Amino acid sequence: MNTVNLLGGMSPEQFLAEYWHKKPLLIRGALKDVGPHVDFAELSRLAQLEDAESRLIEYKKGKWHLERGPFRASRFRKLAETDWTLLVQGVNHHLPHIDEILWRFNFIPYARLDDLMISYAPPGGTVGPHFDAYDVFLLQVGGKKRWQISSQRDDDFIEDAPIRVLKDFRMEQEFVLEHGDMLYLPPHCAHYGVALEPGMTYSIGFRAPPAQELATQFLVYLQDRICLDGVYADPDLKLQAEPARIGDEMIEQVAGLLSQIRWDKDTVCDFLGHYLTEPKAHVFYGAPEDELDEDAFAAQAVERGLELDRKSQILFCDACVYCNGEKMEAAEEDLAAWRRFGNLRRLPAGDYSDEMLSVLYDGYLAGYWRLSGDVAN
Repeated sequence: MNTVNLLGGMSPEQFLAEYWHKKPLLIRGALKDVGPHVDFAELSRLAQLEDAESRLIEYKKGKWHLERGPFRASRFRKLAETDWTLLVQGVNHHLPHIDEILWRFNFIPYARLDDLMISYAPPGGTVGPHFDAYDVFLLQVGGKKRWQISSQRDDDFIEDAPIRVLKDFRMEQEFVLEHGDMLYLPPHCAHYGVALEPGMTYSIGFRAPPAQELATQFLVYLQDRICLDGVYADPDLKLQAEPARIGDEMIEQVAGLLSQIRWDKDTVCDFLGHYLTEPKAHVFYGAPEDELDEDAFAAQAVERGLELDRKSQILFCDACVYCNGEKMEAAEEDLAAWRRFGNLRRLPAGDYSDEMLSVLYDGYLAGYWRLSGDVAN
């Protein structure tokens, strides 16, 4: 299925120019063939896994309740018939047909694409009216769901609620989504979804790190890479009338030492490569069960090609290539192949340099990718 169909006949260029980050868009019949539905039985199975992020949100007796997984199977037998929602993040990491859906949104740079979350709700199930700080596509799979949206900008949330629910939501537009319908929402578009029938919402979300997080992580990145010359010294120290005062001379000297910290575009590029490909804390990779030696792997890679693991991400910037928080050793003559691997998420059969095959072998042993045709872990 091509992107034009996914966007209801609109080209990606038109969507980006007129809607992305700007205004909502309802797309009827955007994607009906989603493969096996991730229904409540399947979603509740995933919510029991240690390597899946899951939440259960209930609205009981006028109050919101939040629980975080992993859950026991017995927890789901205690649920009421209405007014709850089960959400599981990163379902694309666990199910290949869901991973395939996520990468259909490749008209958005992979550096922005986050994951595909699935929520299940019986009638009345909702997480309340709220804002998201990021762009999102909401695909209805099975059942019906009513969505109300608003352009309001106030952010007065219910106090003491475990989730961020708007206290005063003022609906401006309303849509009922059926199977295959999709709603795109830009950041900070208030929305309120309520299940009318049992069904699933597939949420394709995008990364939008707050400035504070970027600054914090950049400083963490710098602390491992900076090496400043000099040491604090005060051979001309004078007697101070107030010994508890931090003197101006000390402040000026320390300011001078810190002024040695520098960064440029290349520094930011390297930071983003590490930061944007870094796996989340609960993600781990499985080594191949019957691992090949390096020579056998090289022969198979040339003949069959490779496929990225569903949890892996390759991004590149200028002459640098990054995968899963690591900078790859990529020679200039291999850059085109590495970029193809990142863009297509697979590396076709072909001749590759010994240097690249050596790096590919290390990634194969780590579980970052596998030989094409091998069964994923």
